[in-house]
Parts: sequence; C-alpha cells; structure tokens
Amino acid sequence: MASSSSSSQIICASFNQDNSLFSVGTKEGFRIFDARNGRLCYKKNLGGFNIVEMLFGTSLLAIVGTGEQPAMSPRRLCLFNTKTGASMKDLNFKTSILAVRLSRKRLVVVLQDKTFIYDLNTTIILEEIETVPNTKGLCAFAPNSEGCYLALPASTSKGSALVYKASEPELICQIDAHQSPLAAMVFSSNGMYLATASEKGTMVRVHLVAQATKSHSFRRGTYPSTIYSLSFGPSIDLPDVLVATSSSGSLHMFFLDAARNGRRQANTLLSSIIPGPVTDALDPANHHVIHNVVPADIKSYLAVHSVENSQNSSKLPALRTVIYAVTHDGFFREYVICTTKSNESSWTLEREFSLLDTGSSSVKQNEHHMD
Repeated sequence: MASSSSSSQIICASFNQDNSLFSVGTKEGFRIFDARNGRLCYKKNLGGFNIVEMLFGTSLLAIVGTGEQPAMSPRRLCLFNTKTGASMKDLNFKTSILAVRLSRKRLVVVLQDKTFIYDLNTTIILEEIETVPNTKGLCAFAPNSEGCYLALPASTSKGSALVYKASEPELICQIDAHQSPLAAMVFSSNGMYLATASEKGTMVRVHLVAQATKSHSFRRGTYPSTIYSLSFGPSIDLPDVLVATSSSGSLHMFFLDAARNGRRQANTLLSSIIPGPVTDALDPANHHVIHNVVPADIKSYLAVHSVENSQNSSKLPALRTVIYAVTHDGFFREYVICTTKSNESSWTLEREFSLLDTGSSSVKQNEHHMD
C-alpha cells in the first residue's frame, strides 16, 4: 500500500464516459491512464487539481485547480486541449466549482447553490438551476442517454433527488429515495435507472426514472457507513449488477433481475406476500461482498467494465464481472468476480498498480479467493 504521504496527494479521480480511461488529480498536476492496460496516456504538472473530467477518448478535458496558483482558481473552469497543451476556453464563476460533467453536447457545472447547463460547442448557458445547498457537489449524469439526464439533491434533510433532462433542459420528476440526505447517486448508462444511497449508508435503492418509482432495494449492511461510489453494469437495458464501495473498505455487488435468469419467478410465493423491493433486500443471492478491498476510510471510485457469461474454476456456468477501482491511497485495482446460479462466488485481484510512481509500479495478479 502507498504511504500516508502519497495517499494525501490524490485529490480527485474519475472515469470517462465509457470507463476506458480514468484521470487522477494530484497536488502537482494530473494524469490520464488507460484502464484496460494501465498505460499512462497523458501527464501535466500545472499545480493542484480538484476536478479533471474527460470527454470520452477525445483531447478535451474540463479541469479546475485548487487555487494554489492564480491561473488555477477553484472558481475557474478551464476547457483544456491535451493535443496543444493549452486552454481552449475559460469559464469563471462567483463561487467554487464543486463538480463538472460532460457529454458530447452538454457541459454541467455544479456550484454550492446553483447548477449551470451549457451547450458544450458554444458554451452558451441553456439553464441556470437554483438548488438547495449542495456543499459536496453531489450529482448524477447520464451522458450516453438520449435526454442526458441530470440528478441533483432536492433536500438537505432527506434523500430526495430532482431529475432533469439536460438535452432540453427541463425538470422531469422528483424521486424520494431515503429518510436521510443523499450521499451518492448514479444513473445506468441509458438513464433509465437511478441508484441512490443516503448518508446513513445501510440501504442502496434503484429507481425507475420514467415512473419515479423504486424498483429494487438492497441492504448493504446493518451499521452506518459512507458510500463512496456507485456504478451500474454496462448493459443497454436493465443493468446486470450494481456495485458500491464504502468507508468500511468493502466492495458490494448487488444483482438485478437480468443477471439472475428468472430468480424473481423462483421467488413467486415470497413475492406474492412481500413487495418486490423488500424481497430484493432479504434475498442474500442478490448481494455479494468483498471485504478489505481498500483500507477503511480511503475514498474510492468504481467502474464496472464488463458483465458476461463465463465459467468458474470448477467449469460451472458463472457470471463474470470485471470491476475497476481507483483509490485515494494511490492505486488502481482490477477485480474479477465470478458468481454461479447456486450463489457461489469467487473473486480475483487481477491487477494492482501505483498511480503516483508509474516508473516502478508493482503489478499483482491472480490472487484468488472463494466465498
């Protein structure tokens, strides 16, 4: 593991829209890596960065500095071209920028009390949304969806979210998800589903956006824990899996209906007595845990690279899920989790390398574990 001094150098991290690349912001600058092979694609030392967001695999970045240098104010958004190594456009705001999201047509900038939706090509403001105090810059964005769905907190006292169609832009619905304020949320790739977790962190819920209704509810654990990251599988329709990391250091994988090959039909009797979302929470087959994925209280970012049919080590049919994790202790990790219809699971740490010392990265492979 990285030392505490190197751990503190990681300020931000994020995956691009198709999870093929990821960026890391540090006190010295930022780096972009290919998630599939670990190759360092780009490096720039300009000072500290709070935000580094990519637009798929293009040369366009949206970057926000920490303010250590006058040109990199946390109130200035720089649209940066990696090919020229220079700024294409700067956007200045009255308060600090807390989050930025990109699609091929839209640019979303989240401040504490306002969120701006821009046309990316012209940088003209299309919508200025007054929000409740959003001190963490919490938002969810579906850049690959037709409507470019955007979700923002609707309350500071309970876990409600407002969902907008950034392509118009217009407000679609409000989703009331939790009793406690929201801590994390993410859309499925097509924007049909929104997963949420509250500050309590014991339940993760999945909502059908079009109907603003809850479709699944999963219990992460009994004791409160901060959910750092949520990520859906890349399925076009109903996602196969939803994964989460928390301050406990564990990685949780929740199965949705598509991955269980008719498990809902197998639970017909129970489902006729207890509502579907509750049976999801009670059914242990829907939940797998990898303990000690990262040290406790180390912030992490997840991306599900792929979910496909395969075989486990015993040559039995299994679902093979590949998960990428970037952590503030300065490492990238790739996990492969295989689960069978009989609810047996095994996981492997396929790769692990340092993000801060790429010249001497140690790669660990094929650490195999059974549950």
